[in-house]
Amino acid sequence: MQNGTMQSAADLLSRRPHRPAPQITLGDPEIALRLGRVHELCGQARHTLALAIAGQLGGPVVWIAPQAAPEFLCPEAMARHVQPGHVLFVTPSKRDMLLWAMEEALRDGHAPVVVADLTAPPAMVPIRRLHLAAEAGCGVGACRPLALLLTPGQGGAAGIETRWSLEPAHHTGTGHWTLSRLRARMAPPRDWRMTWGAAGLVPAAPEPNISDEMPARPRNFVRNSLDRTRETTP
Repeated sequence: MQNGTMQSAADLLSRRPHRPAPQITLGDPEIALRLGRVHELCGQARHTLALAIAGQLGGPVVWIAPQAAPEFLCPEAMARHVQPGHVLFVTPSKRDMLLWAMEEALRDGHAPVVVADLTAPPAMVPIRRLHLAAEAGCGVGACRPLALLLTPGQGGAAGIETRWSLEPAHHTGTGHWTLSRLRARMAPPRDWRMTWGAAGLVPAAPEPNISDEMPARPRNFVRNSLDRTRETTP
């Protein structure tokens, strides 16, 4: 027992460099989703966000949705993010089989992205099972599967790694969205203004400050103005 304890201590005190967990980012190191974990996407544009993430990782993508879902993805809209032929649609007839299908796809470890389009946030126990399935899929060696739960409203699933919301913000310019980090284990909430660029969905360039665009006045501007005022005063 003592030798086992000493071995564990030696492992903890190892000088091997710490390797950060593999993750995907969207144009900003803080917009990061750790691979091999379960993340929640909500907001009106959650499908757009899921496709943007899938476009970064490539296919195949397993997209699980209820058989009687009121809306489906349009292939023409998908083509901007990921090739429709790289998406495998799974439509279980029973809602309680959605998470089971996701769990099996994650455990298989051959699809970089597994999406489940849900009508409500799942409970803690199913989320824990999905985490374990994603970890098992990482051990297969084909990829490190990323699990994306799409939930309506502001989400609310317990036990997820991060929660993100994407809302349209086209009033600030055509093709703009507001991305909000609502929950993360090691980061506070934050918002980004996003747009579509050559690299996909990325943060938009900051709007120019009007004061920065105005030419700088010379230091003696006020003095010269006063002098001219005195000269023209009778």
